[in-house]
Amino acid sequence: MTIAAGLEYDRLFIGGEWLPSAGAETIDVINPATEEVIGHAPHASAADVDRAVAAAREAFDHGDWPRLALEERVAALERIRDIYATRLDQVADVITAEMGSPRTFSRALQTPLVVALIDYYLELARSFPFEEVRGAIAGTALVIREPVGVVAAISPWNAPQVTTVAKLIPALLAGCTVIVKPAPETPIDGLMLAEVCEQAGLPPGVLSVLPAGREIGEYLVTHAGVDKVAFTGSTAAGRRIASLCGQDLRRVTLELGGKSAAILLDDADLDAAVEGMRMLSLANSGQICANHTRVIVPETRQREIVERMVAMLEEMPVGDPTDPVTEVGPLATARQRERVEGYIAAGRSEGATLAHGGSRPTHLSAGWYVEPTIFTGVDNGMRIAREEIFGPVLAVIPYGDIGEAIEIANDSSYGLSGGVWSGEPGRALEVARRIRTGQVSVNGAPGGMQAPFGGFKQSGLGRELGPEGLQSFLETKSVAITAEQAQALARSHTGGR
Repeated sequence: MTIAAGLEYDRLFIGGEWLPSAGAETIDVINPATEEVIGHAPHASAADVDRAVAAAREAFDHGDWPRLALEERVAALERIRDIYATRLDQVADVITAEMGSPRTFSRALQTPLVVALIDYYLELARSFPFEEVRGAIAGTALVIREPVGVVAAISPWNAPQVTTVAKLIPALLAGCTVIVKPAPETPIDGLMLAEVCEQAGLPPGVLSVLPAGREIGEYLVTHAGVDKVAFTGSTAAGRRIASLCGQDLRRVTLELGGKSAAILLDDADLDAAVEGMRMLSLANSGQICANHTRVIVPETRQREIVERMVAMLEEMPVGDPTDPVTEVGPLATARQRERVEGYIAAGRSEGATLAHGGSRPTHLSAGWYVEPTIFTGVDNGMRIAREEIFGPVLAVIPYGDIGEAIEIANDSSYGLSGGVWSGEPGRALEVARRIRTGQVSVNGAPGGMQAPFGGFKQSGLGRELGPEGLQSFLETKSVAITAEQAQALARSHTGGR
């Protein structure tokens, strides 16, 4: 197995400088495929958070960044994009080493999506209405969208770069200053992102990167100098963050967990639907919040669907995530494997039937692996159907008619994602309209960066991506103006014509 090099950092990125941590704690970076320590990073302390917030506060309150012309911030983002594009495979391989994402997935999505996301926001900036004049009989107002302030961006370990950049880039574009807290499982790729931004020439104080655990994360989100928290992670952690932010009415965006349903209609192309599950249900070894882990199928076709699903899993290689043939790698941590195995045991005890998997792969002597697993005979009230497992475990649930299928899909405390498969796209769209979830894929179609991403119910608050993702880092101000002022603004926007 080839391990990505350069997994040693002894400094944090604080306000644009590489500084030693004020604390003595360090993070061991453990490869989940070998269970070996392969690198180290400083663990940020409360004093480091204080330094980062002070730098961000100074840069926002008195520095140039929020006051630059939009074109200048866009130019900085273009530099970040171009530098990042030269390091795609390097950063992808580090993610594979840190958390076990199969290299094919890391190189195809974990880092290329970062470039696609930056490109999208660069394009959006050219047309986004940061200012607009609204006139009516009662008067005229200039509506201004200005940066929210100092942002705490907290990202998880499963897709560390994409979830970080989905916050960082629109926040920077808006004119905010940002403190990024990577998960302690994946500190190295976060510090590599800091290197890219440093090389791009961000002004002092605009960015800090502080790898740390939950206690420091809580200190950050409650810091008096932070104006907005953007968090991706578990629903349990999100509930805690929402409570803390609510005490100070601090702005907060939460992208949380899911237990998403894929509904196969009776006329679905089963070959396409089952093949689609490779990515939509089992991506990143099952460690994606939007994965479709409840497969809701017509009871008349359940047997043939399960047979196809089992055949698909049998041909998905499980093993070394650096091997290009591997489709299912290890889970990110030992505790995550214990969690997944606990749910598999719960499924058995509640009466569900294992159609495939359910154990550790016998051909692997090391690593935190779990076989891809399918349960049948699942009732939607079982824990494996109601709680987020975050591993390669699928629950097949039969239905009698479309109304029942939609009822099962909506009978969840979550509402993040979902899918509908049908031979008639119009029919699938009608079903999609009735599912209470943040995004739905029809026949596996991708949504794209321009589409907002987020959830209903306990899957979160607010949206990332799309114009909504930029708006979440802006405050809206109304300035009452005269008709003459409105005309002058209109002339300035058209070059005086």
